[in-house]
Amino acid sequence: MFIDTHTHLYSSKFSEDRPAVMERARAAGVDLAILPAVDRSSHEDMLALEAAYPDWVLAMIGLHPVSVGENYEEELAVVEKYLQQRPWVAIGEIGMDLYWDKTFRDQQVKAFLKQCAWAIDYDLPICIHAREAIDELLELIRGVNNPKLRGVFHCFTGNVAQARQAVDLGFYLGMGGVATFKNGGLEPVLLELPRERILLETDAPYLAPVPKRGKRNETAYVKFVAEKIATLWETSPEEVGRLTSQNAWQLFELDRFAKPDCPWWGLRPPVKDAINE
Repeated sequence: MFIDTHTHLYSSKFSEDRPAVMERARAAGVDLAILPAVDRSSHEDMLALEAAYPDWVLAMIGLHPVSVGENYEEELAVVEKYLQQRPWVAIGEIGMDLYWDKTFRDQQVKAFLKQCAWAIDYDLPICIHAREAIDELLELIRGVNNPKLRGVFHCFTGNVAQARQAVDLGFYLGMGGVATFKNGGLEPVLLELPRERILLETDAPYLAPVPKRGKRNETAYVKFVAEKIATLWETSPEEVGRLTSQNAWQLFELDRFAKPDCPWWGLRPPVKDAINE
């Protein structure tokens, strides 16, 4: 029913009960979980989880902006090596974070643009982290000016105008726990932007949705995000799951990884009839 397009299930915050967390996610109807990379300190754990659940988990590769520092070129060299070794669902999460620390702002820009160039070269979508930096990143994307650059603004928290700019540039909007917050400010975005550009995510273990706000987030809680969106769209959570899963399938080109016996095969978009198009 659901694709969680952004979850850090490999985080140490799940070390004590990860199998139970995975089972709860499946029981909640999550058929696919997509893991964003952070930096080389967590690559091993992320890839081990993907290997342990090959029909249920897919990984991205990239350098998180919070991990960009003086040695960012060394970190990027690791990402580039991984890109050369195997297929990836996306490059991410990448972007800018001007909330915690602006010390390495210039390096964050350089790291983002380098990874955008790789995304174009490898024909992969990107997953953008944009904390306090949506306008800056939109401007950088416009500067790249390449139609092959596409992806998702993960944990989108911007306004309608910013959302429209992102969609016009070929991007999707990732909706997670913030969409359920009373003062999250995302209702206008969800009501005015095309439904075909919305993805579900949790960002677990962070940003748990209502009614779990303040607790450790889990992939299973994506159902609460779907329920909130369903209320706004005046439809069912199942329909939200169906549509957002098809959106994820299209963005990440999941046909590259899908097999008829995998749990998420049934989430494929309908095959268009070329004769009737």
